[in-house]
Amino acid sequence: MYRILSRSLLNLGDSLTSLMRERLWLQVVAGMILGVIAGVLIGPGAGLVPERAALLIANWIALPGQLFLLSIQFVVIPLIVASVIRGICAGQGADNLGRLGGLTVAFFVVTTIAAVLVGVTLALVLEPGRFIDGVAMRAAYSEPAAAAAATVPGVADLPGVITALFPRDPLKSFVSGNMLQIVITAAIIGIALLTMPPQQAAPLLDLLASVQAVCMVVVKWVLRFAPLAVFGLLAEITSRVGIATLIGTGIYVLVAIGGLALLFLIYLLIGWLAAGIAPGRFIAQTRDVLLLAFSTSSSAAVMPLTLSTVEEKLGVPAFVARFVVPLGTTINMGGTALYQGIATIFLAQVFAVDIGLAGILLVVVMATGAAIGSPGTPGVGIVILATILASVGIPAAGIAIILGVDRPLDMLRTVVNVTGDMVACLVLRR
Repeated sequence: MYRILSRSLLNLGDSLTSLMRERLWLQVVAGMILGVIAGVLIGPGAGLVPERAALLIANWIALPGQLFLLSIQFVVIPLIVASVIRGICAGQGADNLGRLGGLTVAFFVVTTIAAVLVGVTLALVLEPGRFIDGVAMRAAYSEPAAAAAATVPGVADLPGVITALFPRDPLKSFVSGNMLQIVITAAIIGIALLTMPPQQAAPLLDLLASVQAVCMVVVKWVLRFAPLAVFGLLAEITSRVGIATLIGTGIYVLVAIGGLALLFLIYLLIGWLAAGIAPGRFIAQTRDVLLLAFSTSSSAAVMPLTLSTVEEKLGVPAFVARFVVPLGTTINMGGTALYQGIATIFLAQVFAVDIGLAGILLVVVMATGAAIGSPGTPGVGIVILATILASVGIPAAGIAIILGVDRPLDMLRTVVNVTGDMVACLVLRR
């Protein structure tokens, strides 16, 4: 069963890799630059357009971007449900239901949580959001940003908080948009399918494979309009808040790159301590996989090369590699989780949303669950981020600030995700 799911994941990655051959990322960068220029020209600072006319033009220019945001939110729930369930079932088989399966899931969950904590801590300490004119941004998007600060529940409230996490009605949970309940519901269904005979579970898994494929087709359509969306959103933002706001985004990029580099080093250290493979040797043996992951931004697309590399160059037994890698391609997204943590705290600082300790814990839980539920394909991280932002009261339009620089970060976090898959094979090969 897991071989069938692996092939479907590979096809899923191939469906979006064509976008990379068309240099979509370059179009997004061009859209970002042109959007900034257009925003400066129609903004009050240039004095070329009357204020009322500038507002009207900015609203119409931003329309494609608003539709873009609605479109990526349209597919997020079915995409996560299908991905979580199929990810849990990716290693189905009697021999894999025991120690190996438990240790694999535990490794991925622990490292993903650690990745989110690293990202959140870096963003809280370095405060990249303070380099942006938050006052102007809040004035531009005052209504969505007005969110109450999260409060920390007391000890007496914890039983109610815990019981509230569990879904009472699966269908109602999917409709409600509560991402944590959706992930828990999908996990329960996935575990139930895992314990069923394969012939009984196969029809539902095939249906979910089709749902996931349909979602990826929609994402592919939406991503084609990303350059126009970035142009419109950045033109509107720049016309309202000025170009100085966007310059501060470079600090966010540096913080994100630093976080991904730190997580990459942590993975190398784990591989060194657990398997005795020095970082230099690991990089030399996995160089081709890392370069392909960087160029495609898809851990699913490089999965065949990942499998052959860990088996032939890293000496991992085939039964371990062929269980861990397909599962990791779906649920091991440490780099994505770290990025989502940094991006959420960054935008919270920009919009002055005081999410508090409880909000930070919610970000950790949601980023972990969403990263585990996201497929290893390009552009999905920005889809998941929109839901996390909404959960803590941050305007989804803030995505426009970071969308233009998301492509290089997507390439880097894919390298980190694939590294995590290979390190997991080393840790679990004994």
